[in-house]
Amino acid sequence: MRVVALAGGTGAAKLLRGLATCMAPRDLTVIGNTGDDTEVWGLHISPDLDTVTYALAGLLDVERGWGLAGETFNCLATMAAHGADTWFSLGDRDLATHLTRTRALRDGQPLSAVTARLAADFGVAARILPMSDEPVRTMIRTPGGRLTFQEYFVREKALVEVVGVDYEGALNARPAPGVIEAIGAADAIVVCPSNPVTSVGPILAVPGIVEALRATAARTVGVSPIVGGAAVSGPAGALMRARGLAVSPRGVADAYAPWLRRLLIDPRDHGSLADLARAGLVAETADIIMTGREVEAALAQRVLEAARSAS
Repeated sequence: MRVVALAGGTGAAKLLRGLATCMAPRDLTVIGNTGDDTEVWGLHISPDLDTVTYALAGLLDVERGWGLAGETFNCLATMAAHGADTWFSLGDRDLATHLTRTRALRDGQPLSAVTARLAADFGVAARILPMSDEPVRTMIRTPGGRLTFQEYFVREKALVEVVGVDYEGALNARPAPGVIEAIGAADAIVVCPSNPVTSVGPILAVPGIVEALRATAARTVGVSPIVGGAAVSGPAGALMRARGLAVSPRGVADAYAPWLRRLLIDPRDHGSLADLARAGLVAETADIIMTGREVEAALAQRVLEAARSAS
């Protein structure tokens, strides 16, 4: 089965690790969010692409959910001594990834080529594609002005009021090479339990991707990142409200209408099944809180079973 996954960072990484144990990794294509990309100390950082790459390589710091396991932060401490901003933590070995990416981009290589090289360097067999080679930046509108997603999420710790979300540059962006083709050739499309607004939303904002999802013959299955009226992790709740979406499985379904056909939800949201059915979705409950590798694999297996049984 050829699977294409739409992925953000932490939540997606867990499910992708599970999928890689249940299927041939070479049959897995990940379309990663680059709306979170930022520049730190002159380096191009792609947080979600890196999290996915490290996870599939077995090198992710599982406790933090980002960065490399066993990381040190000597450079960060020294940069602080030099008076540099250090609210965005970069590990010493992680810096090698960003240096490699930045140098390649400055040499004229597209982000998709650099991402493929880094994945190969880390021994990842799955195909990882950025959503676009052109820059798309998620901007958070607050009463005090606009912030990049990293400024909002990391520096401000998602504690400021959100009044809107924009995908700057999306209208002029094109899907990265291979994205549309992968969606068209897939047997299943999996929407990872990522933030619908700032992880999957930027992917869908790139012209041509939603059209490809509507046109594909692949079965489409999502995993809800919302449980019991709150996000499993991160600021998805506040961001969904700012986009006019209910913080519920129905809100997740509405974010992916009309192309999503099946949704896995937590047993605590069993009461949403009827509402989801009225919205045209087949929904079922599953253990979607991935607390360990066994649960990740079990959920991935449920996702694949749901895809196989989808009409």
